[in-house]
Amino acid sequence: MSTSPRPLARQWWVFPLAAATVIFLVTALPRYVGLDPSQSLVPTDRGPAFYPALVTHIFFGSVMLCCGVLQLWPWLRSNHPRVHRWTGRTYVVTAIPTGVAALVTSQFPAAGPSQQVGNTFLAVLFLLFTVLGYRAARQRRFRDHREWMYRSYAMAFSIVANRFWGMVMILIFVPEVMTGADIGTEDPTLASAAAASAWVSWVVNLLIAEWIIHRKPRRRTERAGQASASRSVERQTPVSSSSGISTLPPSKATS
Repeated sequence: MSTSPRPLARQWWVFPLAAATVIFLVTALPRYVGLDPSQSLVPTDRGPAFYPALVTHIFFGSVMLCCGVLQLWPWLRSNHPRVHRWTGRTYVVTAIPTGVAALVTSQFPAAGPSQQVGNTFLAVLFLLFTVLGYRAARQRRFRDHREWMYRSYAMAFSIVANRFWGMVMILIFVPEVMTGADIGTEDPTLASAAAASAWVSWVVNLLIAEWIIHRKPRRRTERAGQASASRSVERQTPVSSSSGISTLPPSKATS
């Protein structure tokens, strides 16, 4: 069994990520277990295909979100590679129907064309990133695989982030709610807030994923610089022979 390249204390971010996922699933999933459209958090009178696609998206997406957290956990990846592989396969298998169902539900927006376009982009990019990540793993390009899966999960986690950004956008677009004003569900500013949240929830996640992928950890950079300096010193330091005469490279000895 291999050891983790980083101690658990440096992997603290996994635990709030897992907590946010669990809280989201515990609060949202029970409404759909009974397959009762009247319990849905969103209106379901948007055509016969909407509710079946919504339920498919939620059920498969719940499994996918849990597997995604395990996939991102460095300790699990290093110490239990078999679990990492199987959760990765489960993630991909559940991500495909989740993304396809999202493509269907995004065509029935409650907040107009802007929300429709934002959610459609989200579904298409999520499917693309997932397929590219799986393909890279099959080709044993593990660095590319890891980068694509960061992007894939960033898109998947947007459904959780959307709960936070939805509240932020309501405060921005409809600040009257802070004073207790009665805002009707048909208020156009609510639709604007929902549309903005649909975009921000995945764009911000994707930017964070790109930052994680392309950042250069300071400690790793420092270690690389120290190793390079050490090798340079070793090349330049004369080596004493058994006769006490310094042995230099030919170019140095003749100078």
